[in-house]
Amino acid sequence: MRHPPAIAAYRVGMTADMGTASDAAALVTRLVRVRGRVQGIGYREACVRRARALGVTGWIRNRMDASVEAMLQGSPLQLEAMCAWLDEGMPAALVEGMEVIEVPAPFPRFDRFEQLPTL
Repeated sequence: MRHPPAIAAYRVGMTADMGTASDAAALVTRLVRVRGRVQGIGYREACVRRARALGVTGWIRNRMDASVEAMLQGSPLQLEAMCAWLDEGMPAALVEGMEVIEVPAPFPRFDRFEQLPTL
């Protein structure tokens, strides 16, 4: 599943200077489930590196159903860039589908992006 062009446009050249997750007025939280060939290839490790580079906080973990689940927190622009990366993935990944759910406030605040154990 590909995102609309507005999101795809942010795939190149995104860095943490796009805003910070500490900007409470613009803080957004999304729960993302990615399906396809995303386990056993370093997808989560690459995701952690990308999230930290973008200034996104939250977590990522494998699920027993072979999907990957991520809780993302940051500005709308940061999360658009992160979701575009998750949808495209890394070269070894084959993303077959992605579900994005907006998490309504109030939500927990994350101070870093980390990899959690499989659920």
